[in-house]
Amino acid sequence: MERKLIFKLFTLLVFLVSCKEQPAKEVPRRKDEPQHKRLVSDIEAELKEAGYLTMNYVDEKTKDTVIMQQYFMAFLKRGTNRNQTKAEADSLQKLHLEHLGKMYELGYADISGPFGDDSTIRGITIYNTPTLKMADSLANLDPMVQAGRLEIELHPWWAAKGFPLR
Repeated sequence: MERKLIFKLFTLLVFLVSCKEQPAKEVPRRKDEPQHKRLVSDIEAELKEAGYLTMNYVDEKTKDTVIMQQYFMAFLKRGTNRNQTKAEADSLQKLHLEHLGKMYELGYADISGPFGDDSTIRGITIYNTPTLKMADSLANLDPMVQAGRLEIELHPWWAAKGFPLR
C-alpha cells in the first residue's frame, strides 16, 4: 500500500511540474494598474491566448461589459469501491483534501466542497483550466478517484470572470 501511495504521489508531482508551464489562472496585470482599469478587450485577448473560451455581454443595469469564462465543474460521485477499512478511508480522505488544496494553491481549482446530504453526488470542484482534457487529468489524479471511492463527472460551466461568491 505504501509503495502504491509513493508512486501515486510521484505521478502527481510529475504531472503538476509538467502543468507548471501552463499559463497562470489569474489574468496578469501591471503592478501600477488596478484590475478595474484594464480594458475588457485586453483581458479577453489574454484569456483567449492562454486557451480559455470566453464570451461577453453588457449588463443592462450597469452598462459594464462582463466577461464570461468557461470553467469545468467536476461532480465527485460515489464510486464503486467503497469497501476500504476505516483507516484506509481516513488516509484516502486526508490525501483527497491535500490534492484539492494543491489544486487550489496552483490555481487549477477555484472552489471545492462536499454536499450536505448522503446522495450519490458527494461534492464538486470547479476547475479553472483551458481544456476539459486538463481538468479531467487533474480530477483523476485525486487519490479518492484512483482508489475507486469517488468517480468524476465533468461538465463545461460558464461564469462571470472575477465575480466572487456571496
